[in-house]
Amino acid sequence: MRRRRFLAFAAILTLCATTASWAASEELNHRLRRIFASNAFSAKRFGPARWIRGGAAFTTLESSASVPGSRDIVENTTATGVKTILVKADQLKPPKSDKALVIEDYIWDRDLARLLIFTNSEKVWRTNSRGDYWLLDRKAGTLKKLGGSDAPEKSLMFAKFSPDGSRVAYVRANNIYVENLATGAITQLTKDGSDTIVNGTSDWVYEEELNLRDAYRWSPDSKRIAFWQFDMSGVEHFTLINNTDALYPKITRIPYPKAGQKNSAVRVGVIPADASAAPVWFQIPGDPRDNYIFRMAWVDANEVAIGQLNRKQNVATIYVADPATGAAKAIFKDEDETWVDVPEGAGAGLDEEGFDWLNNRKAFLWVSERDGWRRAYAVPRDGSAPAVVTAGQGDLIRVLQLDQDARWLYYTASPGNATQRYLYRAPVGQSGAGVQLTPKEQIGTHSYNISPDGKWAFHTFSRFDQPPVIDLVSLPEHTRIRILEDNATLRANAAGVTDPPVEFVQVRIGDGAIIDGYLLRPKNFDPAKKYPVIVHVYGEPAGALVVDQWTGPSALFHRALAEEGYIIACFDNRGTPAPKGRAWRKSIYGAVGVLSAKDQTEAIQSLARQRSYIDLNRIGVWGWSGGGSNTLNMMFRSPDVYKVGVSVAPVPDQKLYDTIYQERYMGLPRPGENEDGYRIGSPINYAEGLRGKLLIIHGTGDDNVHYQGAEKLVNRLIELGKQFDFMAYPNRSHSISEGSGTSLHVYSLIARYFTEHLPAGPR
Repeated sequence: MRRRRFLAFAAILTLCATTASWAASEELNHRLRRIFASNAFSAKRFGPARWIRGGAAFTTLESSASVPGSRDIVENTTATGVKTILVKADQLKPPKSDKALVIEDYIWDRDLARLLIFTNSEKVWRTNSRGDYWLLDRKAGTLKKLGGSDAPEKSLMFAKFSPDGSRVAYVRANNIYVENLATGAITQLTKDGSDTIVNGTSDWVYEEELNLRDAYRWSPDSKRIAFWQFDMSGVEHFTLINNTDALYPKITRIPYPKAGQKNSAVRVGVIPADASAAPVWFQIPGDPRDNYIFRMAWVDANEVAIGQLNRKQNVATIYVADPATGAAKAIFKDEDETWVDVPEGAGAGLDEEGFDWLNNRKAFLWVSERDGWRRAYAVPRDGSAPAVVTAGQGDLIRVLQLDQDARWLYYTASPGNATQRYLYRAPVGQSGAGVQLTPKEQIGTHSYNISPDGKWAFHTFSRFDQPPVIDLVSLPEHTRIRILEDNATLRANAAGVTDPPVEFVQVRIGDGAIIDGYLLRPKNFDPAKKYPVIVHVYGEPAGALVVDQWTGPSALFHRALAEEGYIIACFDNRGTPAPKGRAWRKSIYGAVGVLSAKDQTEAIQSLARQRSYIDLNRIGVWGWSGGGSNTLNMMFRSPDVYKVGVSVAPVPDQKLYDTIYQERYMGLPRPGENEDGYRIGSPINYAEGLRGKLLIIHGTGDDNVHYQGAEKLVNRLIELGKQFDFMAYPNRSHSISEGSGTSLHVYSLIARYFTEHLPAGPR
């Protein structure tokens, strides 16, 4: 009798536990649906806006009263907010159409007489950069599609007015064309564009790693065009296989240079805009396959500035070249024992063509870590010594703008807290510490789009738990003029979710380094009990996660997990691009994957010694891309610490990733260089260490981090007799976001894996 009562009681307990688990799972699913399948947490943006009249006004897109569902282009007087419609949606109806063009982007000429409309676009790797361009002549009242009658739909890229406004250049089928706006005549400037010869745009690896897409530049006098040419012959192709969209597989082949392999041969030249002569190629020294042309711009009508990186990316050289003869002279060189960080250095966010000129173009702005801090320098073109513009004990984070007289440099920095971002200003002609313009009471992360005259800015402010507010401010006093977007609905919806607030922490690890991190706790948190922890990791030099900034779905996903009874932890290890000085960032050189895994593990162990509520028997980890790679390294190298891991789109073997990124941080995988470093940093070579539960997720259509790596890792784990879980998303790219329901599915899968294998809740 006693035994029967016990069995009945046990059955009731089991039923209650199952019901509680089911209820928690349903609640989690509800939270995830709100995040990924509704608009409840969508942040509204401002724009696209364009500064005009030097900053005295700007244009925005606003709903049209005359054509429902379409948008007018409206001029906003900056100081007063007075609005004037410049272009009505009625003016954007193509001939024989009752619908206005959908404006995806727009470009004004200098006097606002003509307007280019970009529409009907399609994605080229990262961005929608190929589509249709239409020209609106406001004075004549005409709307014309560019490209001529023989141009296929969605075939034009990077259309730009000549400086004098008389012509438009664009790229089509890897050749550069110029169209005369008065006569309609179209001139093909380059004739050799093909599957392997690319003019005026870039190859895959330049686009991904050097942010180069638009690869041509008008001369200031509108007579010539300077351009990049890529010869991709000899570059090995990577093949993507689409098995689902047709009866037979569809094959896509991408010229993709993997670490240590052959790059495109790249050169830059100049051609007359009337095609009256052949290109003049600039005589830049070095093997064009083992050097990179990362930047190019006209100094004036008679000189072109060119930036070159060597293959190891530890020497950046600036040349000034003669477009008539092609002769080039080196005027500046920046070197580092590791890498010169030019992709986010000089020119970032300022001159769209990459050089920021000073003193009537007798000098240019350059950002360097040569003295241990990231600083802006004024570099004279005569070869004399650079002069420091931003001094003090701290890093410049990003150059934003020079005022119209190049007297003041605006930039972001945060010398007191690496997780935040503030606006600073420094005088260009002097060397001294910059002055913070962002009000000191507005603690958090601030970003700015500053007007050409330096008097105004679109200002975005957010914190980890506070959605963004966008306003217009005057500079340098940083006075709010008016709110442009307050995201009121999002703020109301988020109010009940962002509790308890995030806690930012600093953790000292074994060798004295101080690691920034944050913690998210469940509601009704009891510090007297022990909780499981899920560590979210990235850990590579391309990005930082521990930033006091609203990140939308990412943070909300972690909030949803926290509500299940987990603590979410995140750390930025050494080598991440935090504003902590050169030594911090460059410490990872040659040891990607090794240092990050070590720092991450020491950080959670150190924190557990300080916080008794962390249950070291229930630690999980997950990450995406480089974070997926670090998840593997942490699971394989520290199996006694991490019990459950989810690795999304990882690079299991560093030799499988592209030349520019991997070689920048690891050197070359060649004998006598860093061949051993690639082996030691690659998690696939430590897979025998796996003891916990591991889920690997990858998109089969990932053109960036190839599905090949996941299959190689699967083979290795099978060979070792290791059990694991695996999910492939057909034809999805690196973001695994394409297709209805995909984002909800992948995040639900990650959440389910943790709730099934890492017991939630306090003990």
